[in-house]
Amino acid sequence: MGERIISLKGIKKSFFIGKPNELEVLHGIDLEVNKGEFVAVVGESGSGKSTLMNIIGVLDRQTDGKYILDGIDISKANDKQLSEIRNKKVGFVFQTFNLIGRQTAVKNVELPMLYKGVPKKERTKKAEELLEMVNMKDRMKHKPNELSGGQKQRVSIARAIANDPAIILADEPTGALDSQTSRTVMDIFHRLHKEHNKTIILITHNRDLAEECDRVITLKDGMITDEFEGGRLNGFS
Repeated sequence: MGERIISLKGIKKSFFIGKPNELEVLHGIDLEVNKGEFVAVVGESGSGKSTLMNIIGVLDRQTDGKYILDGIDISKANDKQLSEIRNKKVGFVFQTFNLIGRQTAVKNVELPMLYKGVPKKERTKKAEELLEMVNMKDRMKHKPNELSGGQKQRVSIARAIANDPAIILADEPTGALDSQTSRTVMDIFHRLHKEHNKTIILITHNRDLAEECDRVITLKDGMITDEFEGGRLNGFS
């Protein structure tokens, strides 16, 4: 049994609270993730995957239940503390990339380090090293509109690990990519997991990709309905 990094107990999330159209989206989620695990969360649209991701990434708060992130009780943290937790402990990768269009790849990767207060020379050096790690060395001076979808996603992965977070949350990171490019992106995640011991939570519609992970969680109608061990992929290219 590894060291616990994420512990969700009875997590509920409601919207429009106190109004006639009040809607509970998560109905009591129990989930524990150990350091260094690669966990996939699968489910149809509307199952609550993105809501759960927002809570795990402290982009949103639960309505009820307890969430402990790396020893910190999230319900007791104020907004400033939550912002610091997000910046230091969690890296985000989104289907839509969320890159700043007017900035080069290297400047996009520098951004989390800028918020953290890392000196300019140091953050530029690290951003260039991270882009080289994801095979984007020759494109680091290009802006997002000069990059393909796969290249944009590699930049977003480099940005996600800029502050060396313990956890990477990837929300449909291959959803807008073709199968070959998706393979490249997944290989990078496997490398981060195996070589850098990152805890990765992957939200995906793709069952084949999910089954490469250590564990696969199925979400349906705001509840965990199934859980099984993955690990179909023993290595990576």
